[in-house]
Amino acid sequence: MNQTVLDALERPLRDLRISVTDKCNFRCTYCMPAEIFGPDYTFLPKGQLLSFEEIERLAKIFVKDLGVKKLRITGGEPLMRKDLPILIKKLRAINGVEDIAMTTNASLLPKHAKDLKDAGLDRVSVSLDSLSDEVFGKINGRGVRVQTVLDGIEAASQFGLKVKLNMVVKRGINHKDVVPMAKFFREKGHILRFIEYMDVGNSNKWKLDDVYTKKQIIEDIHNVMPLEPIQANYTGEVATRYRYVGSEDEIGVISSVSDSFCSSCNRARLSAEGQLYTCLFAAKGHDLRTLLRSDLTDIALADKIKGIWNVRRDRYSEERENNPINKQKVEMSHIGG
Repeated sequence: MNQTVLDALERPLRDLRISVTDKCNFRCTYCMPAEIFGPDYTFLPKGQLLSFEEIERLAKIFVKDLGVKKLRITGGEPLMRKDLPILIKKLRAINGVEDIAMTTNASLLPKHAKDLKDAGLDRVSVSLDSLSDEVFGKINGRGVRVQTVLDGIEAASQFGLKVKLNMVVKRGINHKDVVPMAKFFREKGHILRFIEYMDVGNSNKWKLDDVYTKKQIIEDIHNVMPLEPIQANYTGEVATRYRYVGSEDEIGVISSVSDSFCSSCNRARLSAEGQLYTCLFAAKGHDLRTLLRSDLTDIALADKIKGIWNVRRDRYSEERENNPINKQKVEMSHIGG
């Protein structure tokens, strides 16, 4: 029975984001900067990762007993996890799952898109921060060319996966690429979402001055292609939606810094090593892996997770102005977006 579980601020749990690996083949400066995640960096050993069977068991509990309807696979780069379509197939078979998505840098999609679609994946959110090879190569830290990502997008579309684009906008780095990106993906027919540069984790040396705000992003585009706001698709949607006047073509802006949406946040995040985080900016997780590997029944495990959610009071983005920026937080590479 899919039931609603509320936190201390009466927010329901609807969306579970599942990280399947902490590894990535990119070194994006805002997530896994190369100077920290270098050749000697130690990633999680296999035995510390949740197995597909453990992820499946947890997902069933979240859907059946806690009200989750949407699952998103994240990383690291999730396609660095071997045999990922096997997991997708297991998750697709869970009664009550309405949507399965994946966040990816798209570089490995040409190889895996068909198998992912056949296994039951509905859609992908692809990260691309510029159409300039020079700018994008610096941001991804590996000199990866834009065409690599475009080839992945094409493969996803070819095999029937819905595609959205995510662009993290950082002042002085790629804010001048906002309008070219908007024009390009409007013509391609893919929804583009701009993301304000956020202080996730402790590795990216975040400063408020680096944030290019939703207001500035919308003004830049509106001056060239007039926009009008449109309603959210559902309660708790993180992107503020706009459409180009006179069309159904749309963009979105995720503005956790300048215009936070904590009051409607209905997402929980499961890290690759089985820690449950109730906020993207959380300092501490809750160890589900030890519980999974004990003799707890599903009912007892569900009760433990309900207890975690019931006392959740996270609203970091609303409190950011009063919080020290150097507060320890989990790294993005462990819990995805």
